[in-house]
Amino acid sequence: QEEGTVVRPMADPDDGIFVHDTASVEPDATVGAGTKIWSNVQVRTGAAIRRNSVHGRNSIVDVNVVVGDNVKVQNNASLYEGVSLDDGVFIGPHVVFTNDKIPRAVNADGTLKSADDWELGRTHVREGAALGANTVVVTGVEIGAWAMIGSGAVVTKSVPDHALVLGNPGRIVGWVSAEGVRCNDQVAAIARTDAERLGAPGTSSTTDRP
Repeated sequence: QEEGTVVRPMADPDDGIFVHDTASVEPDATVGAGTKIWSNVQVRTGAAIRRNSVHGRNSIVDVNVVVGDNVKVQNNASLYEGVSLDDGVFIGPHVVFTNDKIPRAVNADGTLKSADDWELGRTHVREGAALGANTVVVTGVEIGAWAMIGSGAVVTKSVPDHALVLGNPGRIVGWVSAEGVRCNDQVAAIARTDAERLGAPGTSSTTDRP
């Protein structure tokens, strides 16, 4: 293991934290109760992972990234610096968040770029949003609450709450409730979600899901 890396096969059985013995959690990273960190995951310095999250094999949580409660991060996902995930977010396998809109290895004079030679971009994913496998998120956007991003989409601009986004570049093709039911518009998706939260009759059907 690299010098300065903290490796913990089990952080604290009493609070339900599990860290696989091949994962690394760097100094000053925090991991909340009930969180599971599986094989070859890297959690960088300053990252803050809250409660009951699951981080799949080979995923990375970069410097100062914030991960809320009850988040699922699937295998090989890359959460680079500048990313913030609210509670209940789903990140599918191989999802990538970029953080530099003008990526270069070197400056115009050929010298290697340093941390002072580029501008960090930021991305915020709101409560309950889901990003399907192989989604690419171009930095500087916000993905709204309960939005659903289809597999392979490239998100280049902010996504409103409850939007269903597909394609490259990503485009809004519909609206979904918290349970993933297709709705006629955003207002209907919000109303459906409110009913789902209250357990109203007829709101548990999956027949209209995308």
